[in-house]
Amino acid sequence: MERFNRAILVRYMLFGAGIALLLIMVFLLPVRNHDTAWGKYWMFRPLIIVPFAGAFGGLVCYFLNNIGYEGWRKGFIVILGLIIYIIILWLGIVLGLDGTLWN
Repeated sequence: MERFNRAILVRYMLFGAGIALLLIMVFLLPVRNHDTAWGKYWMFRPLIIVPFAGAFGGLVCYFLNNIGYEGWRKGFIVILGLIIYIIILWLGIVLGLDGTLWN
């Protein structure tokens, strides 16, 4: 495993959180008339949880990409990291929107 590089790790996490934030905004911005049972600040929960999940997915991808394999194994690790990121992001979206848009 390569040496731990904090700057690259932060870049991965910010990129993962940015993608997650853009994706959750696609779900939240079209909502004009929300249910009053959700409360006044219902958007804060998904806007916090989903980017956090995206940042965690970026963290996982960073550590998977630094395993140090070459050739086809490196390609397999990159695809595996992408699949894991998508699963983590999906779980974050479900957790963030539970009780509001996805009741």
